[in-house]
Amino acid sequence: MQASIRRKLEQLVERHEELEHLLASAEVLGDARRLREVSREHAQLTPLADALRAYDENASALESAQAMLRDPDLKGLAGEEIELLHAERARLEDELNRLLIPGDPRDEGNLFLEIRAGTGGDEAAIFAGDLLRMYLRYAERRRWNVEILSASDGEHGGYKEVIARVEGHGAYSRLKYESGTHRVQRVPETESQGRIHTSAVTVAILPELDEVDEIELKDADLKIDTFRASGAGGQHVNKTDSAIRITHLPSGIVVECQDERSQHKNRARALSLLKARLLDDAQSKQAAAQAESRRLQVGSGDRSQRIRTYNYPQGRVTDHRVNLTLYRLPEIVAGDLDELVDTLTREDQADQLQMLTAAG
Repeated sequence: MQASIRRKLEQLVERHEELEHLLASAEVLGDARRLREVSREHAQLTPLADALRAYDENASALESAQAMLRDPDLKGLAGEEIELLHAERARLEDELNRLLIPGDPRDEGNLFLEIRAGTGGDEAAIFAGDLLRMYLRYAERRRWNVEILSASDGEHGGYKEVIARVEGHGAYSRLKYESGTHRVQRVPETESQGRIHTSAVTVAILPELDEVDEIELKDADLKIDTFRASGAGGQHVNKTDSAIRITHLPSGIVVECQDERSQHKNRARALSLLKARLLDDAQSKQAAAQAESRRLQVGSGDRSQRIRTYNYPQGRVTDHRVNLTLYRLPEIVAGDLDELVDTLTREDQADQLQMLTAAG
């Protein structure tokens, strides 16, 4: 283990011990909010403290086993034990490296999924619909709930734009790498000569904010309009001005919500989406200013980056950020995204660990 990594781990274990003392103090026990914060941080650091303790116990056992090699009667037994201890040591070191990476507090939360047709006309809108179905099927596999907040249908199927809210444990952690441009290469149904066309769709993943005060909205900065929801929804929706459109005047950002029959619920959903958009915009500017060299710019807001290509004639999906090509296109568009997500997660963790090591 590198000395810089060891130092960081020891600092975090010291913090864990400090938190244990705080949890027993009258000051923290008497403050519900402070107790919640300290308990959460303590719970996050406990696996790391336990893993470092196990790592040190492994080192002690390994030293004892190596000493046994000098005894001819125990040499064979010691060799077997050393082999097992080395394997355990490697596993613990990998676990410690993973635990050292700071957790994203948004990972366990809900998100807003925005899909917009880009270049490619009708075919781009159709592909936007394909991507929505892909994410809906993935959400179903993970037992997440999805609500469509607003949708603008394409003329020949699919969507020009669709916005959904995804609710479920770990939703953001699994989908946060999907932001960017998704490209499709296939023969459109409307193509009479069998030529392959390339179309593009942009996807944005915005974390839903837990703290309502994280982004402050002033009434004077908002223009709120009501209108009748379009599309399916029954007679009640069509007869009631329940849909909400909010324009944030300083930024020009416009959000709509027409999923709920209740104007009050649509307003709450639209405000939540607006806050997520404003936070995403602020983080995009910050990420651009920092110009980090990581390959997976989560939350960078760079929707122009081509992240993935879906090639139907060859049955392959390629993620360009990690040079991963899978010849499982039918399964992936049917919602089997775990291999892609797991690879992107591992690569991002490796990038972060490399940055931590360099900083040390």
